Amino acid sequence: MKRYVYINDDEASQDLYCDNRLSNRKYTLLNFLPKNLWEQFSRFMNQYFLLIACLQLWSLITPVNPASTWGPLIFIFAVSASKEAWDDYNRYLSDKKANEKEVWIVKQGIKKHIQAQDIHVGNIVWLRENDEVPCDLVLIGTSDPQGVCYVETAALDGEIDLKTRATPATCMGIDFELLHKIKGVIECPCPDKDIRRFDANLRLFPPFIDNDVCPLTIKNTILQSCYLRNTEWACGVAVYTGNETKLGMSRGIPEPKLTAVDAMIDKLTGAIFVFQIVVVLVLGVAGNVWKDTEARKQWYVLYPNEGPWYELLVIPLRFELLCSIMIPISIKVSLDLVKSLYAKFIDWDIEMIDPETGTPSHATNTAISEDLGQVEYILTDKTGTLTENKMIFRRCCISGHFYGNEDGDALKDVGLLNAVSSGSPDVIQFLTVMAVCNTVIPTQSNTGDILYKAQSQDEEALVHAAAKLHMVFVNKNANIVEIRFNASALQYEVLEILEFTSDRKRMSVVVRDCQSGKIILLSKGADEAVLPYVHAGQQTRTFTEAVEQYSQLGLRTLCLAWRELREDEYAEWSLMFKEASSTLVDREWRIAEVCQRLEHDLEVLGVTAIEDRLQDGVPETIETLRKAGINFWMLTGDKQNTAVQIALSCNFISPEPKGQLLLIDGKTEDEVFRSLERVLLTMRITTSEPKDVAFVVDGWALEIALKHYRKTFTELAILSRTAICCRVTPSQKAQLVELLKSCDYRTLAIGDGGNDVRMIQQADIGVGISGREGLQAARAADYSIGKFRFLKRLILVHGRYSYNRTAFLSQYSFYKSLLICFIQIFFSFISGVSGTSLFNSVSLMAYNVFYTSIPVLVSVLDKDLTEGTVMHHPQILFYCQAGRLLNPSTFAGWFGRSLFHAIVVFVISIHAFAYEKSEMEEVSMVALSGCIWLQAFVVALETNSFTAVQHIAIWGNLAAFFVINWIFSAIPSSGMYTIMFRLCRQPSYWLTMLLIVGAGIGPIMALKYFRYTYRPSKINILQQAERMGGPILSLGTIEPQPRSLEKDISPLSITQPNSRSPVYEPLLSDSPKTRRSFGRGTPFDFLQSPSRLSSVYSRNCKDN
Repeated sequence: MKRYVYINDDEASQDLYCDNRLSNRKYTLLNFLPKNLWEQFSRFMNQYFLLIACLQLWSLITPVNPASTWGPLIFIFAVSASKEAWDDYNRYLSDKKANEKEVWIVKQGIKKHIQAQDIHVGNIVWLRENDEVPCDLVLIGTSDPQGVCYVETAALDGEIDLKTRATPATCMGIDFELLHKIKGVIECPCPDKDIRRFDANLRLFPPFIDNDVCPLTIKNTILQSCYLRNTEWACGVAVYTGNETKLGMSRGIPEPKLTAVDAMIDKLTGAIFVFQIVVVLVLGVAGNVWKDTEARKQWYVLYPNEGPWYELLVIPLRFELLCSIMIPISIKVSLDLVKSLYAKFIDWDIEMIDPETGTPSHATNTAISEDLGQVEYILTDKTGTLTENKMIFRRCCISGHFYGNEDGDALKDVGLLNAVSSGSPDVIQFLTVMAVCNTVIPTQSNTGDILYKAQSQDEEALVHAAAKLHMVFVNKNANIVEIRFNASALQYEVLEILEFTSDRKRMSVVVRDCQSGKIILLSKGADEAVLPYVHAGQQTRTFTEAVEQYSQLGLRTLCLAWRELREDEYAEWSLMFKEASSTLVDREWRIAEVCQRLEHDLEVLGVTAIEDRLQDGVPETIETLRKAGINFWMLTGDKQNTAVQIALSCNFISPEPKGQLLLIDGKTEDEVFRSLERVLLTMRITTSEPKDVAFVVDGWALEIALKHYRKTFTELAILSRTAICCRVTPSQKAQLVELLKSCDYRTLAIGDGGNDVRMIQQADIGVGISGREGLQAARAADYSIGKFRFLKRLILVHGRYSYNRTAFLSQYSFYKSLLICFIQIFFSFISGVSGTSLFNSVSLMAYNVFYTSIPVLVSVLDKDLTEGTVMHHPQILFYCQAGRLLNPSTFAGWFGRSLFHAIVVFVISIHAFAYEKSEMEEVSMVALSGCIWLQAFVVALETNSFTAVQHIAIWGNLAAFFVINWIFSAIPSSGMYTIMFRLCRQPSYWLTMLLIVGAGIGPIMALKYFRYTYRPSKINILQQAERMGGPILSLGTIEPQPRSLEKDISPLSITQPNSRSPVYEPLLSDSPKTRRSFGRGTPFDFLQSPSRLSSVYSRNCKDN
């Protein structure tokens, strides 16, 4: 589908396309209530509670006042609806501000001031310096004589460097006054969200130009939300407006991610629902049997001899209403609230603020913090994620001569400096390619210094290095590049730019030497994209050796080449290139095919080697997280040897003989299959040996493996703790994440650039680094951090605490609901199995929403271990990964506790106050008081670290219970008149409370004491060590010696499976099992990290 935009013609486009009114609102005043209710009732639990509330309106079956369910239901719905309304109102205010912004447009040759929302497709929009772009524009004029302007795209893609945009060639030279009257048509695709692509054509109508077609690319556009910088004015034609802009099309609500804890809660809810149905059926049958056999004999029951046809359903439905509170109505609101607090804790963590940039961590997704504590695989990018993305030119090889090998800095190499000063032709040509073959923009500072704006850090490093070697990129005026070499000035006319793509892996420019008139092709790119295309007479062995040598040092390599073109050859090729650039279908593929026709018979000039240093703390972070049982995969576009050396330097893999790296390669299906089989056989054998085994695969072999041998590769992925995937594309990164997720692993993907976005969005948890490549990855991620080293704290501290707290909160919510429900069930046995409620409606309504919610909400402050202990002993993360704190076994424990406590409360309350000793309302209040007292002590017993807030919440809530009930007892119409006053005056009431607490908490404390003393877990041991003090604190933080990239790293041989040594040191138990004393005569057994290769760490053994 195409769109035809008629320039400066209101009638042709106004009715066809939308105006520029932005609307990101989800609701309107008319549809808010029905739409919000529809969304809330689309959830099963809300449907269930609505059904229960509706059944309670049937007076024949309801055992309590309908308000006991309708009240909490309306409260919870109101809270959710209020949150949605507030968020939507803020979106409305943001839209209103953008829509009412004043802009200049041209109508009928006259400039007018209008609101941004009144812009239509085809209007000419005028921008001044620092103006925000109101819609997507095709540039047609600027204040620069060369038709260039500068834009800041940080709001669009997060990249902070200014980018250049240029007017199309057909608009060059049009007078300023004539821009008001310009007419033409733009043929472009329908709106899409690809901010890096715009394949269109422009035709201007006479008298400007005679219908000649001019191709348009993304470089001829200024997109919505960008800012015009360093340019006095610019004007463009609106092609996409309103929500049809590229930014508007990319907006949307991401798919919600379901955490492992949420999935487990859903399963437990389903199990409770089945249990509830069984109980209802059993009690319903028992109630009907008792009614027909016993109740009709009792004169006071007054059952009629004959009832309606639905009489048999009355008692079961009563029990359904009574037992409906088994599923806590407040659990979703409680979980949403505490998860929001978990996210705020991450935002507020001052220890996760990058000291260099001041960038804090940020949680974009507030619903998945507990999943951080269950991560099993981390898939990481390399450049900018593990490294600083600060490129430094280190070494080079020119015409077989190596420079920089002695001191690691080619810019100080005497041989290279002498070659430059003597004017060596090979060196001069090499430096010319470095200075000219790029898209760098030189600018001058206020002091006169030349500054370079580059979208690629590699290009900036090469241009800076060339400048230090006296080949200075001075200026760029339109297509003329000015170079200053020593005292002479050189000029090149840029004829064409063959841009870099991930498929071609090279970038070229066609230039004309203004001095000699010769046309030259300058190229740079990866070795596999350049060396195969050299002319027949050139030997490339030296350059191949240079690439291998530099890669072994972990340096990034580029090959530089050139060739001279004939005039007729270029003229013929230029026509094909223009035709390919003008097509609207498969333009990128057509351009790549045409570029291939020119980039051949190259003469290689040399190889550059650029260093990208590791970030601080990366080796320590990876080592710590590997001890926590987390597996690492590196997914990078770099060469294999470079990636391997970086992996060695950051503790990703171990050098020989402790580690073994297996290679998967091949160019055909058979070669890849044989390689996979060999590696898989070795992996199967090595699982019984304590050896750090990893595999490395390149993008070509990976493509074949995923397409034809997915099952085999999946088995290999499960067996390997570490993998290095080189030369991979963004889509392959996402495929690998999806592969691990299909094996039911919790994955975390971390990256810093736009090419990592798909991987980040595909993973269970996406983490973006706010780096030098911009904020695109950080904005697409669930969490953003300033440096890779903060990942350790994000997982071990925030992730683990969030999981522990959520596991307790969710199971406690079921416990308190089951407790009150079991008491209702027990009461039915002494009330003729009639479905009568022991508790009044007010008490039931307040029980879940107020009495028992506040103490547990402050569990978000609880810490079972101090942060220091958690960071020093990362192995304890295994309890979270294996789901040890929330699973059917632990839930069965809470289920049993609720049943036991219900028996205690019911038996003691009935024997103390029932059987004509008091009124039923008093028995009800005694039982309710016993529940509140028990739960206060349960929360206190399960709390590991007390703060003043927790004490106030627990004991203050207990006091508030009495205050509230004293108030209700003073109201005659409340149904509780004088009840609490009478009870509090009786010593037996207080003795009953003490007896309930003693009988209910005593056995729990005894079991805890037995477990802590005789069967302690590793966490219990660490807790005891913390309380006793001493050695845990005295261990301190062990700072490993920093590892140099070029020294202290033994080279890792890429071995085949048949070259294995039979004896290896134990590696997979990441920390040796040592014994330390933390008290007199008491041994302290440090933990060993569980491994995926160990049978202990199997998914079938995740029990308590």
